[in-house]
Amino acid sequence: MTADLHTHSTASDGQYLPGELVRLAKERGMEILALTDHDTIDGVEAAVNAGEILGLRVLPGVELGAAEYENLHILGYRVSTSLSALTALCGKFKAGRDERKFRILEFLREKGCGLTLEEVEELSGGNIIGRPHFARAMVRRGYVETNREAFDRYLDTEEYHRKVKRFKAEARTCLEAIRSAGGKASLAHPYQMGLGDEELEALVRRLRDWGLDAVECYYPKHTPEQTAFYLRLAEKYGLHVTGGSDFHGERVKPDVHLMAWELDLSWLLDG
Repeated sequence: MTADLHTHSTASDGQYLPGELVRLAKERGMEILALTDHDTIDGVEAAVNAGEILGLRVLPGVELGAAEYENLHILGYRVSTSLSALTALCGKFKAGRDERKFRILEFLREKGCGLTLEEVEELSGGNIIGRPHFARAMVRRGYVETNREAFDRYLDTEEYHRKVKRFKAEARTCLEAIRSAGGKASLAHPYQMGLGDEELEALVRRLRDWGLDAVECYYPKHTPEQTAFYLRLAEKYGLHVTGGSDFHGERVKPDVHLMAWELDLSWLLDG
């Protein structure tokens, strides 16, 4: 089936409302869309409802940030919004992000970027404030020319990660939370952790033993060689294959577009 299993809405740091995102996916001929906002499931009900109206199957999902490595993210699919370990964990993530925004402001002020919380909150639309909102505010003020420059110079540097911390759960806790909500789990964009092949394989093996179901082998920034390696890892450890764009909207990530990957999703959709 044609699917994009990694997208973001205004419920976290995306540009489009959940319903608007679903409409975009429908217009582009997709059959399956997963909404996987960062550390929250607040937007999934609106997305699922929009999908029912438009005739597009929407999978309620989430993307959880794990503590072991920078950019170790776990995608959860077909998760329930009922009270569970997942909803409790998302509450902790939300509190952590709310606290982090003050540390980001202070970090940027030290760098000469005197943003106010009010202008960043305006760009977030009242939702959880993430780094892309700060990046957009920096572009608006003229401190940088693009969101990418904001990340490269300020928001994704070693100094930033050393000084600006937020709550993250261990990967095993993330996987257990997704399971508690009846979901399936996939390792997101493996390349982003910057691990060597042996270290990544050891991680995949551990995650599999803790309940990982799949690996996001197809991703716009994976090289052909990386994709081939991830496919081999999935086969070796009996894991399924997912693919996603990591779409946030053109104002947030101008070079990232919705993608219609051809995927075997019988393992995810059956039952």
